[in-house]
Amino acid sequence: MKIGILSRGPNLYSTRRLKEAAIERGHEARVVDYARLYMNITSHRPAVIFRGEKLDFDAVIPRIGTSYTFYGTAVVRQFEIMGVFPANESQAITRARDKLRSLQLLAREGVGLPVTGFAHSTKDIEGLLNIVGGAPLVIKLLEGTQGIGVVLAETNPAAESVIEAFRGLDANILVQEFIKEAGGTDIRCLVVGGRVVASMMRRAEPGEFRSNLHRGGSAEMIRITPEERSTAVRAARIMGLNIAGVDILRSNHGPLVMEVNTTPGLEGIEKATNLDIAGMIIAFLEKNTKRGRTRTRGRG
Repeated sequence: MKIGILSRGPNLYSTRRLKEAAIERGHEARVVDYARLYMNITSHRPAVIFRGEKLDFDAVIPRIGTSYTFYGTAVVRQFEIMGVFPANESQAITRARDKLRSLQLLAREGVGLPVTGFAHSTKDIEGLLNIVGGAPLVIKLLEGTQGIGVVLAETNPAAESVIEAFRGLDANILVQEFIKEAGGTDIRCLVVGGRVVASMMRRAEPGEFRSNLHRGGSAEMIRITPEERSTAVRAARIMGLNIAGVDILRSNHGPLVMEVNTTPGLEGIEKATNLDIAGMIIAFLEKNTKRGRTRTRGRG
């Protein structure tokens, strides 16, 4: 099988591991910078081209960065139109990358979430803060990633100042209740093909409330509950993702989904669990790759 790994960083751990796992299992694997690809959008001979070469893959693994979501998903969609099987479909990536839309979809299906408020105007900040029960609360930029653009406001006046500052930059923001009982930890569940294949607890460093490994957090393998497992699987399914990192908080009223990540990093969870996650992703492709099997076939 010919597998294309769509990544801007060929030397990144996750990209390298996916290529190694594919080759170890007897496949051809090639890393291509999706930002340098161009497309022939035509009715009868659609193509994705790199340096004059028409790319011919059986399957692609999108590793699309947040800042390149629009172009990256356009490339994935073009491959779908060509009949190439994507590990995650373009429509699912777009859906999950929109934090507000993803929360609305999860809420519609009854998935546990932190109480969340969203507003455009700063005219009624007090009402917005009341929705989530007041301070302490968490303020998030919709476009933020890896813990960037996430602020813990410990008082209402502090929250009002942060919201006004963000709105002054014309930024879209979410306000969420602060889950104190989580104690600066969250659980990353790695979902592949409709099942949780690995899970780890991430713990924030002292004085920090964000548990992201990129922000100095630590990680350890953890056994999750059946409810946490089903919550992670449901969240990935609702987004339409075959491969997802679902971040869950343990609260007094059950597991709460914080985010569904379309391009979960493999380094932290492979080292914490000592599992071959990259190999599991390739095994998923082996089982499911078929010409034109994309659910949306490039629509949407």
